[in-house]
Formats: sequence, C-alpha cells, structure tokens
Amino acid sequence: MGRFSNIITPSHVATKLSAEIKPLAPVSAVELVADTPPPKPAGKKLSPDALQTRQRLHAMLIDDLDLSILDKLDKGEMHGQIEARVGQIVKSENMKLNRNEIHDLSGSIIDEMTGLGPLEILLADDSISDILINTHEQVYIERGGELVPTDVRFADEAHLLRIINKIVAAVGRRVDESQPMMDARLADGSRVNVAISPIAVDGPLMSIRKFSKNPFTLDKLVEFGAAPEAVAEFLWAACKAKVTILISGGTGSGKTTLLNAMSQSISHKERLITIEDAAELQLQQPHVCRMETRPPNLEGNGEIRQRELVKNALRMRPDRVILGEVRGEEAFDMLQAMNTGHEGSLATLHANTPRDAITRLEQMVGMGDIKISPEGVAGQISSAIGLIVQAQRLSDGQRKITSVTEITGMEGKIIQMQEIFNYTRTGSGPKHEVIGEFRATGIRPRCLHEIITSGIEINQDMFEPGVMQEGRTSDRPISERIP
Repeated sequence: MGRFSNIITPSHVATKLSAEIKPLAPVSAVELVADTPPPKPAGKKLSPDALQTRQRLHAMLIDDLDLSILDKLDKGEMHGQIEARVGQIVKSENMKLNRNEIHDLSGSIIDEMTGLGPLEILLADDSISDILINTHEQVYIERGGELVPTDVRFADEAHLLRIINKIVAAVGRRVDESQPMMDARLADGSRVNVAISPIAVDGPLMSIRKFSKNPFTLDKLVEFGAAPEAVAEFLWAACKAKVTILISGGTGSGKTTLLNAMSQSISHKERLITIEDAAELQLQQPHVCRMETRPPNLEGNGEIRQRELVKNALRMRPDRVILGEVRGEEAFDMLQAMNTGHEGSLATLHANTPRDAITRLEQMVGMGDIKISPEGVAGQISSAIGLIVQAQRLSDGQRKITSVTEITGMEGKIIQMQEIFNYTRTGSGPKHEVIGEFRATGIRPRCLHEIITSGIEINQDMFEPGVMQEGRTSDRPISERIP
C-alpha cells in the first residue's frame, strides 16, 4: 500500500523515476484490443479482487513507467502504453483477466495517475448534479432530483484521504486534524466540502456540487420548469437595468445556477468583481475579476475573510460587485457598496422566505459589531436592495423560483415588501411529484420605471393577475427579445 499511495501525486512519482518507458515487445496495445468490443468507461465498480490486482499493478508500473514522459502523451496514447504494459504484467504473473478487464483496470489506473480515481466516471456524467461520499465504503449521487447509491468504492480510508488532499491542495488549501473542515473547488468550478477526523466519526466525508460544463441560461431554466418565460424575461430586464437583486434559498435550491443565468444579461462593457469562499461562479463577460477568501495557515495567521475582500473590491473601480454568498459581517459592507454607486450588484443568501432573508441580513450586520441602530440597518437594506428572488428545492427534487418580491421602502421601523410573482403548490401527482402553478399577483413593480427609462422594452401584460403560462412560447432566446 505504501508504494500504491505514491502514484496519486504524479510530481512525487516523477522524481523517483528517471528511466524511459521500457519496450513493450511481447504484447502490443493493438494486439490487446483487437477483436474486442468497444471500450467501456473507466472508473466502473471493481470487485475486491480487482482492487487488490489494481494495487499490485500500480506498484509494478511505478518501476516501469516515467510519468514525466507519459504526461506529454494524449490520453489515447497514454492508455495504449499503460494497457500494453498491464497486458505484459498480467501475462507474466498468470493473472486470470480477460481483455475487457485489462482495459477497465488500465482506465482506473490512468484515473488514479492523472485524475481523481474512482470519482472520474461520476464527474464525467453530466446527468449527475451531486456526489456525496460517506466514508470510503459508500458513495451516493443525485440524479434528476433523487439520491441513489452507487457501486463506486475507494480501496480504503487512506485512498479516499489521498484523493481529498489532491483536491484541496490544487487550490492552495489543506485539511488535517487541526483544520478538519474545508471548502474547495475542482478545476471546472464544482464546489467541494470536506470533513475528516476528528469531526467525521466514521471516516472522511466529502460532498461535490457539480456545475454544468455549459452554464444554464434563463431559457434553459424555463424549459426545465423552474419559472415561466415571463418571470425569466422580467428578471433578465431587471438585472440588465441595474436593479440590485438578492437571491435567497435553501441548500441545493439552485441559487448559484440562477445567479449565473441572470448575470448573462450584464453588458460586456461593465467591470465585474466576484467575491466567494471558493470561486465557482461562471460569468461569461470578458471583464471579470475573481477573488476568493483564504483560510489561516498552520500558525493560524494569514486568514482573509469576505469582509476584507468586499472592502478591497470597492477600491478596484467595479461597476458591479457580485458575492457568491453572504454569510457574515461582510453584509454591512455589501449594503454600503450597493448604496454608494454600485447598483445592479448581485448576491446569494441562505433563507427560506424573502422576509427571512431580510431578517438574516439584519442579523449578519449585527455580527460585525457595527454601531448602528436597527432602524438604520433596516434603512440601509430598504434603499440598497431592489428585488429578492426566492429559489426552492421541492420535496420531489424540482427546483423552482417560488417568489419574486420587491422591497418598496420603510413604514415606520418595518421594511415594506410586495410580491410580484409566486409559485403555489396545489397538490401531488401519482408518483408524489409536486403539482403547482405560477401566478402574477397583479402588482406592477416600482422598478418597472427603471427598466423602461433604461430603454428596455418588456411586455407589461405579464403583471396582470392570474395563472401564468409555463414553458417557452417563443423560439427566440430572451437575450434577443430583450437585447
């Protein structure tokens, strides 16, 4: 196992290997795959015997292959070199493996050398939205809103820890007993959260929130039933007209996806600064400056929190400041930015209703020991934020925009709000799916004046009270209808 662990970090292995790849005379890659069915995806479930065989092959390959040379090959050539050498070893060791099993083992070895081992097959599946690892023996995925177990396993706890360390090290972070919890991200922006011993009692825990390789648009969200086309058009127009928008929702409700989709309406002439705990936003504009927080080092020093980043962002001449998630005392600095010439900023926040979102903002401002009265905080919120968009993950896994609410000002000490659109559950289907309808309340938002004076034309019939039509009604994307 000691030698097996070395292959997880290619740079470490490369320092131990100096010889060129040995000749592959006895068996060629072509001979191995001749007259066999098309290759199966690497990363499928391996039996306990196959796991042990893979570990043995890892150890043998370390003595034969120079990863510094393999890294220069494309994946097809690399697979051919490794598969050919695996075939030689299988033949010399009299291992009882057929050609398909050799191909699968070769693929899993490549995943270990260049990727994230058993996770690679799950990361490559675009239908999977979440990967939930509960110790090395249990892996769940979310597909279509439902959690289902998988056959994917790690060899042991040490194997899972090596994969975890590979992920967090790639973004300059660490996880150990002194810092057993960590947020990180993959190269594609997928969000990763890790918890290890001593807080994880039974073994390491890791959750991966996958992001689509192609960012969702509002048109796509309409097709998926997340909102009617009229609501999507209104949000596009409001964001384009620099109405400050707060996206509220629970965990997994699609807040970040919605923020990414709405942000596509922002002009490419604007300078955007994003601030996140772990950079995951997928903005499409050319002028985007991304910043993320930094955890403390081994001595407990060097931590950079979101509040410091927000303050620094205001000195960087942003047109809009976009916060991946507001979760602490940076809420006050965010409100200050929104009230001092950075209209049109976007942020997400965990809350169950728009009113709860306001309450949470007030509480987070109080976390910063700011000497300001509750009435003053409420006044800052009412003047800074224009719309609150509530996202929710329903009991059947559907993700919906359940409310679009406008903040209209103060009445005494109370922040006044008016709901423009809402989603109401009306029943359940035969398979326990949620049935509901989107409604316009009949209230015309005050920000409609900002939208019209910005030169943006929208169909004002959408605000007429009644049930709203779902699905797309036009072949033209929203970006063309509201340029």
